[in-house]
Amino acid sequence: MEAALKAKGRLLASSALDAKDELEEKLERCFSVISPLVNGVSEREANDALNAHVCKGAQQHEEVCLGLLTMILTEPSQAQRCYRDLMLVSRDGMNLILIKINQLLMEKYLKLQDTVRIQLVWTVREVVKNAVLGADGVCMTLMKQIAGGDVTPKNIWLAENVLEILVEQREWVLKSNMLIAMIVYTYLRLIVDHHGTPQLQALRQKEVDFCMTLLREKFMDCTMIGRDLVRLLQNVARIPEFEKLWRDILHNPQALSPQFTGILQLLQTRTSRKFLACRLTPDMETKLLFMTSRVRFGQQKRYQDWFQRQYLSTPDSQSLRCDLIRYICGVVHPSNEVLSSDILPRWAIIGWLLTTCTSNVAASNAKLALFYDWLFFNPEKDSIMNIEPAILVMHHSMKPHPAITATLLDFICRIIPHFYPPLESHVRQGVFNSLNHIVEKRVLAPLAPLFDNPKLDKELRAMIREKFPEFCSSPSPPVEVKIEESVAVDMDNHVTDKEQEENCYDNTDAAFSDDEEEMNNKGKKREFRFHPIKEAIVEEPVDITPYLDQLDDVLKEKVLLIQKGRDTETQCEIMQEIVDMILEKDDFDTELMVTLASCLVELFKGHFRGEVLPEEITEESLEESVGKPLYVTFRNLCQMQEDNSSFSLLLELLSELYQKQPKIGYHLLYYLRASKAASGKMRLYESFAQATQLGDLHTCLMMDMKACQEDDIRLLCYLTPTIYTSFPDETLRSSELLNMIVAVIDSAQLQELVCHIMMGNLVMFRKDSVLNILIQSLDWETFEQYCTWQLFLAHNIPLELVIPILQHVKYKEHPEALSCLLLQLRREKPTEEMVKMVMSRPCHPDDHFTTSILRQWSMKHDDTLAEQIKALLIKNNSLPRKRQSLRSSSSKLAQLTLEQILEHLANLRLCLLPTKQNFFTQTPILQALQHVQASCDEAHKMKFSDLFALADDYEDSSKPSRSRRKTAASSPRSRKNASQPVGNDEDSSSSSGTEEEDAKPKPKRKRRGSSAVGSDSD
Repeated sequence: MEAALKAKGRLLASSALDAKDELEEKLERCFSVISPLVNGVSEREANDALNAHVCKGAQQHEEVCLGLLTMILTEPSQAQRCYRDLMLVSRDGMNLILIKINQLLMEKYLKLQDTVRIQLVWTVREVVKNAVLGADGVCMTLMKQIAGGDVTPKNIWLAENVLEILVEQREWVLKSNMLIAMIVYTYLRLIVDHHGTPQLQALRQKEVDFCMTLLREKFMDCTMIGRDLVRLLQNVARIPEFEKLWRDILHNPQALSPQFTGILQLLQTRTSRKFLACRLTPDMETKLLFMTSRVRFGQQKRYQDWFQRQYLSTPDSQSLRCDLIRYICGVVHPSNEVLSSDILPRWAIIGWLLTTCTSNVAASNAKLALFYDWLFFNPEKDSIMNIEPAILVMHHSMKPHPAITATLLDFICRIIPHFYPPLESHVRQGVFNSLNHIVEKRVLAPLAPLFDNPKLDKELRAMIREKFPEFCSSPSPPVEVKIEESVAVDMDNHVTDKEQEENCYDNTDAAFSDDEEEMNNKGKKREFRFHPIKEAIVEEPVDITPYLDQLDDVLKEKVLLIQKGRDTETQCEIMQEIVDMILEKDDFDTELMVTLASCLVELFKGHFRGEVLPEEITEESLEESVGKPLYVTFRNLCQMQEDNSSFSLLLELLSELYQKQPKIGYHLLYYLRASKAASGKMRLYESFAQATQLGDLHTCLMMDMKACQEDDIRLLCYLTPTIYTSFPDETLRSSELLNMIVAVIDSAQLQELVCHIMMGNLVMFRKDSVLNILIQSLDWETFEQYCTWQLFLAHNIPLELVIPILQHVKYKEHPEALSCLLLQLRREKPTEEMVKMVMSRPCHPDDHFTTSILRQWSMKHDDTLAEQIKALLIKNNSLPRKRQSLRSSSSKLAQLTLEQILEHLANLRLCLLPTKQNFFTQTPILQALQHVQASCDEAHKMKFSDLFALADDYEDSSKPSRSRRKTAASSPRSRKNASQPVGNDEDSSSSSGTEEEDAKPKPKRKRRGSSAVGSDSD
């Protein structure tokens, strides 16, 4: 296995079954370019050769840089020398190297071999030591890979090594404000996990000392974290060093910085999403984004179970729940269209995280994380999306699980006086602002059915009435929640009917209910159904008011002009001006980018309704269809070089748009396919996919094609040839994509795809993966399977490559595949492998597949089939009986026993009887039957007597009478005489040998007889 892994690649740990990774392949290719230049020569000669190669052009520069990086990662003994060469030959300030290191950290870190992982951290250390421009970004990416709630050796090793790098290069760290804040946020969070063993205690002390240094020396840089800095400091408040810091924060803030006025300054600052996202590894982030953008409500249990096993299964991992809840509230902000769909809502994931918590301390911290933005909420600065999940968790839990709602209501009531008594009035006002904003935005209105519900105990209801009298003034019975649901708009479109509320999650096994059926009041089974209210969303006017105040004046003016503009051409011009404004600033503010993306998604939501593809496809209609304002961004992207900084800015904008409106992905694919300006630029989609939070081409492509399938089937068929041609490594091995296509196309679209294949415009199957895809298709619907086989047969792929599928198909379960195989096999000339596979199928009275195809072959290719069957009979008959029985009892596929062959031949004989076909009178068949008859036992002779009788008849027609042969065989002397003329008359010896074995079937004589017949057959 180790040999297989090493042969597979130098960087990633993968098996022989895994597809070759593109990045790894590229790095190894560059490695092979520079190896001859540096191996076996002096350092000076190597340096001269590298410089000479770099001078040839940009491509050679990339080859040398990436080749040296690969050598650093895979050959530790050469690392120092290679890094020195890299610094000398790099002509872009190591920018290319930093990009590839970031890519390896974000996309491949978990797959890296141990040596490569160690060397990658070493490389980061060297980059930081040399103060390379952009090294701070690499450090932040590396810190992101330190998982919270994970005390496994590998994770502790990474945390310790990163800390060592930062401590060693403390002076360099102090020059970057953002890096200081990110370090403090990361290690304040990790300190909580590092306790228990002496090793962890020692690491914890180093972390405490370094964090205290940064907080004391650069406190104002740390304040950019915002209110979550207070939350993290609360978790470590009992550590002596932090106790002293807390005293200064509360009673002597000026000692930390003259600009720091007190703790209220921190608590009123919203924490940027950058910090909330930094405590989730890229893999966690990808999984959460997938669940909140692709998984349907009611089908989430298997995804949650996987996430639980992977990240939340240990006692130490309970602290991770706070990070996840803060990320969901502060970073995952779905668009109104996603909120109005049946996609898994945020409140459901948070409810699952709360109900599966196994520690009281972690549960309290998780509730604080959920309500943290409520405490000092300011409608002018904070987002409604940060406080929406908490109110919806309480609302949806009321009917099926009132205890969950009760504990959350109790928490919010008690946190007001106890969070920080001197600021009680501010906390009360913050919670009031939150509830008031929830009512104004109609997330939940009114609140009386929730706050004064009979399912809550009297004491809690009294406390709620005391704390929030404004929202309990007109208590309503629970039934009124239903009325309120029918008019609820964008934020609560997941609320549908009573059935859905009762099915929100199952508290007995601490997981949300899956798509299992429940019993209704009448005792009948019902399926979980979801009915999003889309009509209200369509009729609502565009409302971008919440975002306008967060834009600067110039952008705000442009956005309002787009909103007021009625003709598309004017909107396109203004959109181009906005793009130009973004590109003018190399450091365009990320928060501003997020707000702008929210505005654009709202303004252009009409682009995402209805069909994209014109009814009549012509050059003019296609160009007109890509003239939308949103596509201005795509057009600018196509006009840029990928190594341009402006290119990265546009990708960042598209990534933000994509997070809020996932349909952006397939709209980009359509633009790259349909627009003349984008001709030959389809690979830009790969850059887009890597820039999204998914960060993976395959995942992004599958998601976008799935979204396209659900919205516009014509567009899916239009894009299919281009997608398969442009991304063969992602598509040709993907049964998932093929199933998306065949699940929705009709017969006309199928015929169109077949024509594309036969004209050479489309390839949907490749020889190395076609068998696996066809095997997976066996579980699809009938029409989907027929479409798949039609598409396969349109290719010029030898049927022999897929014939092993017969090992997997069963006559009752897979009639579609068997029918298609039967019709295709009848056109083929039988080969040994085909006949073997066909005859290896178990015999069953109702399974006529083998008999049918053998009959067809016997009529068209009788001589070839006869030779193939003879070879199989003799080969299987030559095995000892014990070995054959052992083999037949094993579980290996493609077994072929002697009895199977004889059974199929017996069925074929019966099938051919009415036709008077002379297949069984051919010499090879009769010789093979003689061979088997000579050595088989009496049971088989009896069972297949009709078959063996054919061989007897053949002998009777070519030899003297049976009585004469029997007389000759009755004495030993005549037996010896009969064996002499073997060299002169082979036919005679063969017949004589067979007769002798019939008369006296002793073991030794059988072997001699068999040998004679074997000589005859050869």
